[in-house]
Amino acid sequence: MSKRTETRQIKVGSLPIGGGAPVSVQTMCNRDPHDVKALVEQIRACEALGCDLIRLTVPDIRAAECLGEVRRQVGIPFVSDIHFDFNCALAAIAHGTDALRLNPGNIGGRDKVQAVARAALEKHVPIRIGVNLGSLEKELAEAVALKRVTVAEALCQSAMRHVKLLEDENFRDIAISVKASNVADTLAAYRLLAEKTDCPLHLGVTEAGTFLPGTVRSAVALGILLEEGIGDTIRVSLTADPAEEVRVGTEILRSLGLKAPGPAVTSCPTCGRTKADVFKVAAEVEAALEKLRLPRYPHVAVMGCVVNGPGEAKGADIALCGGQGEFMLFVHGEAVGKVPEAEAARKVVEYVLHEK
Repeated sequence: MSKRTETRQIKVGSLPIGGGAPVSVQTMCNRDPHDVKALVEQIRACEALGCDLIRLTVPDIRAAECLGEVRRQVGIPFVSDIHFDFNCALAAIAHGTDALRLNPGNIGGRDKVQAVARAALEKHVPIRIGVNLGSLEKELAEAVALKRVTVAEALCQSAMRHVKLLEDENFRDIAISVKASNVADTLAAYRLLAEKTDCPLHLGVTEAGTFLPGTVRSAVALGILLEEGIGDTIRVSLTADPAEEVRVGTEILRSLGLKAPGPAVTSCPTCGRTKADVFKVAAEVEAALEKLRLPRYPHVAVMGCVVNGPGEAKGADIALCGGQGEFMLFVHGEAVGKVPEAEAARKVVEYVLHEK
């Protein structure tokens, strides 16, 4: 992996971003911003999966007030998503947000930018400038359409224009994102931006899609950029539950050695010989192990039949080899007995805890 690009460090609550800090994973709530109970429930679920930072939309003052109540119930750092109304940004700061996501250019004139920058500076609230291809300023969008500039150039021009608005107010706790909806433009935009600024960069492919295509597009784009040393925090934007965004983002970091390894579960693709529900059991085992949050996980194999199962069992710390509605359980290559399919995940967890 290339050496990480050097960026200035900001702090979102207690979470450092940039300046060599570990790459963090974030997601965004999709519950009603006025429903405190639903927000708390979703945030806690994401936090349990290892989410480092969570974004909440603040479309009005009432939502900012609800954010304050949520803030009192959960500890994960918050980013408030603001558009158009600078009063929402001021209210979010007053109610305890840890960071803002906005475009300074769309919240009004210089006096409004100045008011937000001063309030954020006083409360040590950093600001992420979030530029998306779909919301470029009119003249930049027209320039792209006429091929006067590339998508990457337009995204970066917009971002740096907004950076200047804040830096003119002596505000420097800034992160930036420049998101496109395809891999090529995303790569080009972030590579160009990394040459222009030392602000920490938030990586993402906007509107990446439903679970499978969105995961693939995000993994390719974010994986390449992170491998090149670009990026300080990431979000995988999926048309799916935010918990899935956290899982995918975490796996991207793990695959690159940027996050501690999680459960190592090997499982077969199954075939006509399979008599047990390997899909279900493998998922149950993986989910059960993830909840343990161990510093080190053993290698667990879930196999569907006797062809590859016994051989795989010898290479895994703990293995399940499927039969007719049951599994043979192996520990360090030795068969220790049969377990019913319904009890398989629980039995694996028992042995993992015993081994730890």
